[in-house]
Amino acid sequence: METAGADEAFDFVIVGSGGGSMCAAIAARSMGLTALILEKTPLVGGTTAKSGGIMWVPNNRFMKRDGIEDSTEKAMTYLDHVVGDHNDTPGASRERRLAYVTRAPRMVDFLVEQGLQLNRHPCWPDYYDDLPGGIPEGRTVYAELFDTAELGEARKLLRPNFVPVPVKPREMWDLPLYKTTGAGKRAMAKVALRMAAAKLTGRKWANNGAALQGRMFKRALELGVEVRVNAGVERLMADSRGRISGVVVNIDGTAKTIAARSGVLINAGGFAHNQRMRDRYQPGTSAEWTATCEGDTGEMIEEMMRHGAAIAQMEEMVGNQAALPPGNQGVALVVTELTKPHAIVVDASGQRYTNEAQSYMSFCQAMLARDHEVPAVPSWMIFDSRFMSKYIVAGSLPGTKKPAAWYDEGFLVKADSLAALAQACGVPPATLEATVARFNGFACEGIDRDFNRGGRAYDRFVGDKAHKPSPTLGTLEQGPFYAYRLYPGDVGTYGGVVTDCEARVLREDGSAIPGLYATGTSTASVMGRAYPGAGASVGPSFVWGYVAALHAARASSENTAAHAA
Repeated sequence: METAGADEAFDFVIVGSGGGSMCAAIAARSMGLTALILEKTPLVGGTTAKSGGIMWVPNNRFMKRDGIEDSTEKAMTYLDHVVGDHNDTPGASRERRLAYVTRAPRMVDFLVEQGLQLNRHPCWPDYYDDLPGGIPEGRTVYAELFDTAELGEARKLLRPNFVPVPVKPREMWDLPLYKTTGAGKRAMAKVALRMAAAKLTGRKWANNGAALQGRMFKRALELGVEVRVNAGVERLMADSRGRISGVVVNIDGTAKTIAARSGVLINAGGFAHNQRMRDRYQPGTSAEWTATCEGDTGEMIEEMMRHGAAIAQMEEMVGNQAALPPGNQGVALVVTELTKPHAIVVDASGQRYTNEAQSYMSFCQAMLARDHEVPAVPSWMIFDSRFMSKYIVAGSLPGTKKPAAWYDEGFLVKADSLAALAQACGVPPATLEATVARFNGFACEGIDRDFNRGGRAYDRFVGDKAHKPSPTLGTLEQGPFYAYRLYPGDVGTYGGVVTDCEARVLREDGSAIPGLYATGTSTASVMGRAYPGAGASVGPSFVWGYVAALHAARASSENTAAHAA
């Protein structure tokens, strides 16, 4: 498709408005390219805006500032042990991992230079901090709270976060413990004061992923990036040489052709909401269990495949434990609930089968693997009255009265004894009682001799620091007892098209499709089948978006110079 025959033309056309899209657009503008972001939903920000908004970035500037030792070599040692080398994970080759580790801190430096207010969490451990190269303090980067009023009318376009109150990342972990810890009480007070001050000053705070995306959105608009919503891309256009030269987009029911002089970047999410694709690539999982935004439907992965793109790692997802309370708008992500004392997870036979406090992705992998041996989807979250009074339950505040519908519709099961609870759940009573008795012994000892729950810094980080001797191990012995069904939910699929170290989309033979780039969960993750730490999905989305824009700008400049010669 020639530029002259298109309805419009830009240098760099970006499909989807998640984190990597904004980063790519800002980078493209910094290199002098015009940039257009096309978002098919009514809101900007993608699943990134809904998320915790954390980026996993080794050896970042904030670690250096705070005296946390890291290096390229240390980060690679860690990824070598966590991700490893496998023939069936081409997105996570050692070459790509090295490219990520070296370019991620440069991307953060670039955003800071662009005026983005970023920082690091004081202690969000790597998820396998006990492995060589792991860092207990973590490698996470986040955006400071953002006043969306700074966006003007565009603030209406920003997708909101799953946490509706202005809580900072450190406070987000402390706030649920307001009944048990001093830090929790202080976090509650800070958030309350912040909300009161916002009413007086007219500030409209966004936090987590919405803060990150709000800041990115503002900078993109300042630089002249054009962003269009309700603009779903229907097809990629290719010229006679097979180069991707633009897109066909549906705007208000009308198809328009938009030329892309320097390339097209796909950051349209994965296929979490596409049950047909899930049944093909991830049998046994459901679109009803995902926490991704509604635009995560996979058609752009299939469109890239139509142009010859190779795919890989399609069976993987960023698992995140989910409950399905009635009347809830979407799933309730309950990862932090599983880690608290006085609770365990069992399969349909009434047995524990994994460490409840491990990272969300590895937990869900364990659940799905267990389900091949013993029915474990759904599993049962089992807890006692002390848990009910002190901790969050399916997103509801500690100690609060639960909706009658939770009991009436069988979501929350309650019984005076473990045996009665087991019967109500369809679990063998004797097995559940034996499982709880064994776990109670471990809790009293402070050591989980079956699954080492609490053995990692990460396990303890998500527990209750006020509980002794272990922040995550506590007996289940005070009735009444409760249970709810637990599902292997997700915050995104983890496979897609295969890309190289420049974020170019590759064919099966390893050659690059000219003019086509991809990032985010539209691609086979650089982390393979693992999740090294918080932000191991958002971080790569930003990095490869940044890398793609720089490569497209360089290639465009070289082509211009060649033609001039």
